[in-house]
Amino acid sequence: MACLSPSQLKKFQEDGFLLLEGFFTADECVAMQQRIGEIVAEMDVPLHCRTEFSTQEDEQLQTQGKTDYFLSSGDKIRFFFEKGVFDEKGNFLVPPEKSINKIGHALHAHDPVFRSITHSPKVQALVRSLGLQMPVVVQSMYIFKSPLTRMLPSSTRSP
Repeated sequence: MACLSPSQLKKFQEDGFLLLEGFFTADECVAMQQRIGEIVAEMDVPLHCRTEFSTQEDEQLQTQGKTDYFLSSGDKIRFFFEKGVFDEKGNFLVPPEKSINKIGHALHAHDPVFRSITHSPKVQALVRSLGLQMPVVVQSMYIFKSPLTRMLPSSTRSP
């Protein structure tokens, strides 16, 4: 099972995160990637719900903070997009599957593939080795790192 060594536990306590290379098997990673591909292929986000995701506080308040789509996403599977992927009417400037920043926040609750991995015995053993007695999964996200959106001309990106 996934018990941490004393040095890993110390590193987690110091940094607040821990990189566990190889924690998930290749098959588990493929299953998650394939399922996300299916979710994206089935994606149907109405124009008024197309929210650009930002980690900048002022932009968060301006975009996400004003929309119920983001604020009520804690118990749903929702799509959040890169900056500059929509025109002024909300239509995609790039292929929709290349425009996603992340999918969140309840994959662990509503999708069988993510639920089985999130609640697997090895994840349970891992959180126990961190000393957590009654852990609760608050949210889950699949974060994309699409090279296409990193290469958008500055004229298509939001200021």
